[in-house]
Formats: sequence, structure tokens, C-alpha cells
Amino acid sequence: MMSTPSVRIGEELTPAEVEQVARRSAAVEISPAVRGRMEASHAYVRRAVHTALDPQAAPERKRALSIYGVTTGFGSLKERSVTSEDEAVALQRNLLLSTACGTGPPLPTEVVRAALLLRAHTLAAGYSGVRFALVERLVALLNHQVHPIVPEQGSLGCSGDLCPLAHLALVLLGRGEAEFDGQRLPGADALRRAGLESARAPRFEISFKEGLALINGTTMMTALSSLALLDAERIAAAADIIAALSAEALGARLRAFDPRLHRVRRHPWQQRCAANLRRLWRGSGLIDQNGEVQDSYSIRCAPVVHGASRDAIAYVRGTVEREINAITDNPLVFLDDGEPVIDDDREDRSFSGGNFHGQPLALAADFLAIALAELANIAERRCAKLLDPHHNCGLPAMLSPFPGLHSGLMIVQYTAAALVSENKVLCHPASIDSIPTSANAEDHNSMGMGAALKLRRVVDNVAGALAAELLCAIQALDLRRGRIPGAPRAQIGAALGAGTAAALAAARLEIEPLHEDRELAPDLERARRLILSDRLRQAVEPAAGALE
Repeated sequence: MMSTPSVRIGEELTPAEVEQVARRSAAVEISPAVRGRMEASHAYVRRAVHTALDPQAAPERKRALSIYGVTTGFGSLKERSVTSEDEAVALQRNLLLSTACGTGPPLPTEVVRAALLLRAHTLAAGYSGVRFALVERLVALLNHQVHPIVPEQGSLGCSGDLCPLAHLALVLLGRGEAEFDGQRLPGADALRRAGLESARAPRFEISFKEGLALINGTTMMTALSSLALLDAERIAAAADIIAALSAEALGARLRAFDPRLHRVRRHPWQQRCAANLRRLWRGSGLIDQNGEVQDSYSIRCAPVVHGASRDAIAYVRGTVEREINAITDNPLVFLDDGEPVIDDDREDRSFSGGNFHGQPLALAADFLAIALAELANIAERRCAKLLDPHHNCGLPAMLSPFPGLHSGLMIVQYTAAALVSENKVLCHPASIDSIPTSANAEDHNSMGMGAALKLRRVVDNVAGALAAELLCAIQALDLRRGRIPGAPRAQIGAALGAGTAAALAAARLEIEPLHEDRELAPDLERARRLILSDRLRQAVEPAAGALE
């Protein structure tokens, strides 16, 4: 078995690399360029704190070098100042303790791993003014597979994912809880068992700015959105393949997929989806055989609907790729040529702004949920069409060889309908809401974490709805070709398209044909895993060529 390659932070990261760490436990390395820029940035913060808290410094200089959240309180308490360096350190520790007030079930391990990676990556850029040792410690948690327990609820997606990131960071201090070696443990116990804390390796101590830097960013919603994006791209590719199987089982009219029709609509992804379907059907003896003047919308308009969703997914990819490598912290430190210079005739280099605000991701997560939900909506309609003897072009009712005594795949469509119905609630946009907090100092919040959590649920639902269609489509094709007794218009020996034949074969390795009623939940789960693993596309492309 090939080992998973390591991922390096401090350079550009991709969604695929985030997945490697999150889902495949790839080792994490730190770019050699990171240490120098982080040490310079932290030196500036250290000297600024020393000057701002020096009773002998001139008042105007103390004011110029005061840094929000480092020598002052947070949020509406920003006018309160600390009075010593010891207080400045205690301020950061207290921030983590007071902010760790989440609720709800823990986030999945893959999301926690993605968040650890992304927070280490943004700090490694050297704009946060924290020590290199902090990034080393985050990477150590990843490489030793110490996974903080992070409740999923509590973030407004604005001043960073404050609450969940505080739970993530507590373990660095030996607080909170973590999962290690399959056990949920107090943070200190997890660190000791992993060898990250001992008599020779004392507990990590936090320094200036570090509590704020650990929690003040869009890291958690970016982690959720990055993984959802990759799932969405696999789902969208599978949707074309499954639609091709359904349409072929129904003998769909090929003319509706003519490239000239789609070219004049001018949407690139619509054209690509139509091309995918034509490529999958190449050589088919079943396509264009139903005798209908035109097919129903769920067949005929598949490239339009799928293409629109793919356009949305492409937009979200751009947003996620930018956010993965963005600096989402506040305040930020900007140095000239990497050298911390503090003198009387220069402005301070600490800038407060709003880079922690989650609006770009909130909108993207809502948009992606809506785009994916449409793939489920149209899949459920194709599923229903395949099961209905009034509309399935001569196939038996409920795709059962013995309808009546056996219910066949009837309830598969019920499940798809339930998932589609739930999506209609989940797709109400979180990003249009805002609740002011912190005595109205933080008066507009993105709700991006809520959008990302809903998106994760929608991803699961859409994969389930497409799994339902896949079960119906492969059953219909086997009935149509006489592989299962009972189809009154079986076309025995009819060839499938090169791509759809490969897709059917891949599905049948996992799922047996339905001759008589059986428990179908395991079949649905196998189909769902086939979709999310990308194995369906991988099985098709050697036969049909690369899909868009």
C-alpha cells in the first residue's frame, strides 16, 4: 500500500491537501521559510507590548503601540487595558477559557483535523505576531493524532469561529478534552499518552496575542466547506453518470443532448454535462428507443440543471481556495522586509480590521447547499419515473419482477423524497441572518458556521438521494435487457453505452440485482459510499474517456 504523501504548511494549500490531512491522516510539515517570518512578527508584538506597558514610555508612544486584544480587552471591553506583561499573558489564557462554551455533538474528527491544519497554516504566514512554537504545537497534535473534542454549536461566523476554535485550542494548554487512540480523554491525559507532555517536555505555555490568534478566524467553517466542496464535486460527477443510466433505461431521445442545442444557451457547464452524457452513451443500443416525441424534464433538462449546479460548485471552489490560504485574524502585523522596526518617527505596524468576518464563506456555503439540493430534486424525479409503470416505458411497477407480492424499490423513492424534503428546510440561507453581540460592538455576524453545518447535512442527503436513483437505474437496466425476469419489453442483448456499461458493472460489484424483496438499507449505503468515494467516476473513465 502506498503511503500518503506529507502536506507542507506555510506555502499554498489546496482543498485536496486539506482532505489528505483530514481524511487520510497525512503527515504535516512546516515550510523552512516559516520560522524567520514568524519570529520577526512575534518580536514586533513582544517589543510593542513591552513599550505599551512601560510606565516610563511617553503616553503618545504607549497609545501608538497599544494592540487590540493584546494590551486591551476584547469586543466591547476594548477600552480596558492590561497593566503588566503577566496580565497580558493571562489575558490570552482567560480568553480561551471563557470562549470555550460550545454545545451540541462533537464535530467529526475529519473536520477537527482540517481545522488544526488550516489554523496552523494561517498563523505560519507570519501576520499574526505569534511564536513559531505555537505552529509547531498545532502540527504536533495532527501528527500524533490528538484530536480535540469540539462541540459543533456556538459560532456566529464573524469574529472568527471563536467558540469552536477555543475548544480546539484548549488542548494545547492541557485543558478541555481530546480523542486519542480511540479514547475520549481529558486534554492533559491525551497529551501525556501521545508523548507531547512529560517531565522532559513540559506543558505548552501561551504568550502574547496567541489566544486571540488561535480563535480569531474563519477556520472551522473553512474546514467544513473545504471537505463539503470535494464531496460536492464527486456528487456532481456521479449525478451525470447516474442520470445517464436512468435515461438509457428509459430509452431517452438523443436529440435533446445535441451539442448545438447546448452551445446556443452559452453556459459552459451545461455544455460539458451534455457532452458527458453523450460520451457515456457511446455505442448504446437502448438510447433513443422509447418512441416518445420528447422526454420529461428530469431527463431532457438534466444538462441544464446539472450544469447550473456545476457552475455554482465552480464559484464555491474559488471562494474556498482563497479562504484556505487567506489570513483571517485580527489584528495583523505588517513588517517592512521582515524586519521589526520600532522608532519614534514610524507608524505602528499592527492593523485592526475585519478579515475574520465569515461572509464570503457564509454565502458560498448557502449557495453550494442550494446547488446540491437541486441535484437531489431532479434525481428523485427520475427515481419516481423509473418506478411508475405509467411513465417508465414498459418496465414493471416498482421495478419488481413480481409486483404485488413484492414491493420492489417502492420505498427507495420514499427515502429519496424524505431527503429532498429535508433539504428544502436546510437550504433556507443562514447568511441572511445576523444577531448583534458583545454589547453591540459586534453588530453584524455572518452565521457562516451555521451555513457550513447545514451544508454538511445537505451533502449527506444529496448523496442518499442519488444513491436511491442509482439503485433504481441499475435495476431498470437489468430488467430492460432481460437480466432479471419480468420486464414485458425486455431488449435482450441490447448493448449499453461504453461508459454506462462500466458504471453498471461497478455498481453490481457492490449491489446485487433485486429478484425478491429484501432489506434495502445496506444497498443504499453501498451506493452512497460508491458515490462519495468517487469510485463510480473512476470506473467509468477508462471506458468512456475523462468526464468534465
